[in-house]
Amino acid sequence: MTHPLSRSAFPDLPSYPESMIQFGEGNFMRAFVDWQLQQMNNQGLFQGSAVLVQPIEQGLGELLAKQDYLYTVLLNGIMQGDQVNSREIVTSVSRVINPYTEHENYLTLAEDDRLEFITSNTTEAGIAYHPEDRLTDTPQKSFPGKLTALLYKRFQLGKKGFVIIPCELIDRNGEKLKQIVLQYAHEWQLGDAFLEWLEQENTFCCSLVDRIVPGYPRDKAAELERELGYQDNLMVTAEPFLFWVIEGPSWIEDRLPLAKAGLNVVVTEDMTPYRERKVHLLNGPHTAMVPLGLLAGLETVEDVMLDAEAFSPFIKKLMEQEIIPMLDLPEDQLLSYADAVQERFKNPFIRHELTSISLNSISKFKTRLLPILLRFQQETGTLPPLITLSFAALLLSYRGDRVTRQDGPEILALFDYTWGDPAGFIASILKEDSLWGTGLSMVPGLKEALETYVRQLEQAGSRSALQQLI
Repeated sequence: MTHPLSRSAFPDLPSYPESMIQFGEGNFMRAFVDWQLQQMNNQGLFQGSAVLVQPIEQGLGELLAKQDYLYTVLLNGIMQGDQVNSREIVTSVSRVINPYTEHENYLTLAEDDRLEFITSNTTEAGIAYHPEDRLTDTPQKSFPGKLTALLYKRFQLGKKGFVIIPCELIDRNGEKLKQIVLQYAHEWQLGDAFLEWLEQENTFCCSLVDRIVPGYPRDKAAELERELGYQDNLMVTAEPFLFWVIEGPSWIEDRLPLAKAGLNVVVTEDMTPYRERKVHLLNGPHTAMVPLGLLAGLETVEDVMLDAEAFSPFIKKLMEQEIIPMLDLPEDQLLSYADAVQERFKNPFIRHELTSISLNSISKFKTRLLPILLRFQQETGTLPPLITLSFAALLLSYRGDRVTRQDGPEILALFDYTWGDPAGFIASILKEDSLWGTGLSMVPGLKEALETYVRQLEQAGSRSALQQLI
């Protein structure tokens, strides 16, 4: 019988002073930020730990405490052609504070001069304004409200500010978090001196994070515990690939030496090109493969990448011939990133289902692929054939008779209405500017190309249509 993971079972594991406050104790942050702290600590470059704050009342704090805040990160996948299968006990978490039951302990974090970084991942809905929040709440409901209260306490003590790096998956996350903090500061009438301190003494960074973290390996937990020799109720699996872009001043690289530790981290004055690279070159192919794959009966991203006759060549050609030429980064960097993305797509240890990616496919297409289609047409005078075929497959899949649709009721109702006239469907749906954010009916040749591809998909299927194009 295996023993529980604890410091008594591993007495030689190191401990580090707290240097980071981290809002969020879930799988992603423990396998992303805290794992990176561990790598810096392993090389003697940082020698710091994170104190975690539960953003909501119910969390993992008690479970982590039972394991002395230790847990195992298991990296599984392919990295630069080699299989990675590593296990590491992470020691970079010092403790967890639940501000709902330990509010005074939470506010005392403001007293510690060694704490200089704040990170967060409170889900996409976490960076939000709640008008009912007040400074006197113990605690505030929202993450920005809790953060404002902590920052105000820090200001009252006359101490330096923080470097604040949110990791929530929303665009310009640092700017939006700062905006809400300033809004609370005004509404709570915390004074001009505090507003000046927020601006002068704190650095709010936007960031972009990239690592697939499936989480607790429930189906293999017993087998892994026998392999590890201990019981770990909080072990977390992740892919080997990692990328973190932090938009902020260059001195952050010295105070948080992630890149020096060999980690794939970029500190830049403008993260826009990197965001566009991820959105279009990672998320874009995901969105492109979904309707075509589902129409062909495929189930997972791995299924797509193992289909050497049609789908795998489609992804490669889509990236190299249609997406990369439209992005504003050096071609060699983009090709290298594309190779890494395809390697990640083939990861046999992660079951990434196409149906899960298909949620809200219309808005995803609008963000991830439509800008590429429009720029391609403007610069070359022709339509990108693979993106256009995927667009046609998406429209066909939203008819609802071949693929289960997952979208808002108003969007589904619109498609049901326009598909009521199959002959005029393409012309009608392209006129729906509310769906696409622009007038697609004016794009030369798009209506005719989509009509041709829809007929081809109906008659011959998506695999045949792809094979003809590639």
